[in-house]
Amino acid sequence: MSNWAVVTYDSAFGYVSAHGAPLVDLLDPQPGEKIIDLGCGTGALAAEIAARGAETLGIDGSSEMIAQARALNPELSFAVGDAHEFTVAEPFDGVASNGALHWMTRDPDAVINQAHAALRPGGRFVAEMGGAGNCAELIAAMQTAWREFGLAEPELPWYFPSPAEYANRLEDGGFTVRLLEYFDRPTRMTEGPGGAADWVRIFAAEPLTDVPPELTEALLERINMLAAPALRRESGWVADYVRLRFAAVRKPDGSTPPPELTHAAPALSRVR
Repeated sequence: MSNWAVVTYDSAFGYVSAHGAPLVDLLDPQPGEKIIDLGCGTGALAAEIAARGAETLGIDGSSEMIAQARALNPELSFAVGDAHEFTVAEPFDGVASNGALHWMTRDPDAVINQAHAALRPGGRFVAEMGGAGNCAELIAAMQTAWREFGLAEPELPWYFPSPAEYANRLEDGGFTVRLLEYFDRPTRMTEGPGGAADWVRIFAAEPLTDVPPELTEALLERINMLAAPALRRESGWVADYVRLRFAAVRKPDGSTPPPELTHAAPALSRVR
């Protein structure tokens, strides 16, 4: 996430933050609880959780994001940290994450293990991320354009797992999966007038840096041409998002049966 432009992240692609709201209902934070927002970006989800009365800690690997989060939410706590290896001094009641886990590609199991270690037994891990097939049309346009321009296959900076794969990772990591949803969510790029090219500039900035500068604009124009039949509408461009949303509970230490959910249960039942 360190390559994301903070200003564009919250203006041209503000839907990344805007879609965090349903997660707050799923998490159902209670006054006095302690919740981590993992991959917090500029702090939008942390602020929503704090508004419910919970104590929040936002963690992100980008110092630029954390600086912006602190400026926007000076009353909240934020820290620069790597999700693969962060530690906390005492257990938390919940870990939440929106649109961030798919950027943590180095070792997805390590991220799950750190979330597990940060939680008390019975603590909740609630997140939404890109799932298998996410942005398939955008990625196909990228790969085709790279190939047409004689460039090596772009190294994609995301991890988009299938529901079965991620459920297995969670279970192996010491969690009981209470809910897992996998769904298409076409999303208008309301303020990205450059369409697929704008999406690549922001979300695929890293592979774009490997493109010779004299080819960049022509390459981006070609990506728009390739993606337009599937993603451009009369009303504007649409990103072909596929989302994976889950709610899991840290298993109790030892061999006792897992506890029933308490106040989190109604939130889980509300999601369809």
